[in-house]
Order: sequence, then structure tokens, then C-alpha cells
Amino acid sequence: MLNAQPYPPTAPVVSTMTQTYSFRLRPGQDLKKELDTFVHQERVEAGAVLTCVGSLTDVSLRLANQTESSLWRGHFEIVSLVGTLSTNGSHIHLLVSDSTGRTLGGHLMEGCKIYTTAELVIAVMTDITYAREVDPVFGYRELVVRKKRRK
Repeated sequence: MLNAQPYPPTAPVVSTMTQTYSFRLRPGQDLKKELDTFVHQERVEAGAVLTCVGSLTDVSLRLANQTESSLWRGHFEIVSLVGTLSTNGSHIHLLVSDSTGRTLGGHLMEGCKIYTTAELVIAVMTDITYAREVDPVFGYRELVVRKKRRK
């Protein structure tokens, strides 16, 4: 275990959830591409996936501590989709189950194709921003939350 100080400080930042968006993705659409498009079209600086249910035929994930993504083909239920959304960089995890109930999860990557539907609810906090900055302890771009300046 490292004895490093968190960078930046990890105190919670209070914000207000001021907007929610509910929408459905259709067969053949790419889950990650559509989320990225939504984030950029709506100029989401700080958002979160509240819920998502649906199904996929292709699942593309980057598994824990891996550099490349892996692809599975078949029929999968979306069991969970969680993450932070921002034009400054999103971080989303997907958990799916197959027809036997076996689950598989990791970082959402492009290539997750909708089978029948994906029903999403997204929350947006308009008084904060999410950024991604290199954490000097691990070298990864990690979440930094900042209050927006009042105009």
C-alpha cells in the first residue's frame, strides 16, 4: 500500500443535480459512441449515469489492469452501467450477463452494439465541472471536481 497523499485533495464537492435526461438507444447503435455524442451535444461538464437497462449483441470492454479492449459476441443483458460523464473525459463501467447469468464487466469501450434497446437516465450537475488530470502517484488521468465560478 502506498503512503501517498491524494492529489488533489479528495474532499467532497457539494453540487445540485439540476437536469436529467431520459432517452432510448435503438438496435445497432454503439453505446459508447452515443453517450459521447450526447455529452458533447449537450455540453455536459459534469454528469452521471443514473440507470441503464437494455441488451447488447457485441460487448467491448477494457478489463482491469489491461491496456487493450476485448470483444465478446452473443446476446447480453445490461445489468449495470455506471460512471461520470464530461466533455473533459468520461469514465464509464459496464456490467453484462449472458443467457446463463454469468457476468462480465469492465471499462466501456466503443463496439458495444445495442440488440433491442438501451434505456438511459443521465443526471447533469450544472454548478460543477469534471476534469481529468494526471495523478502523480499512479500516472493515470483521474477525476478532479471543481465548483464553477459564478458569473
